[in-house]
Amino acid sequence: MPEADSFLRAGKFQGWLPDLFLGKRLHGGTLGLIGALVGWSIGLSVGGTTLLAVLAGSASYIAAPAAMRIAVPEANPSLSLTASLGITFPFNIFAGIPLYFAIAKYLHGTGA
Repeated sequence: MPEADSFLRAGKFQGWLPDLFLGKRLHGGTLGLIGALVGWSIGLSVGGTTLLAVLAGSASYIAAPAAMRIAVPEANPSLSLTASLGITFPFNIFAGIPLYFAIAKYLHGTGA
């Protein structure tokens, strides 16, 4: 967030880009995989492991609108809310959850 804040305040923002500020930080699927590994390692069931993976993978888009509001008060909150709910949430429903479930089943040895 500090990078995005200074970028915006310097007047460099020209419009939305899908890879703007992605960087090398942990997000999305990487956090979901970490959640699945943690769930499996602490002995959760397949469903519990899947749920932890989904929650970990979803953390970035759940927190994004609130973080944007705090970091850049003059930014339009509808953009971050629309992006998080309109793009990321459906992707997680249709691709993320089935993927995390398959990973959980694989980790628990109940199928691939």
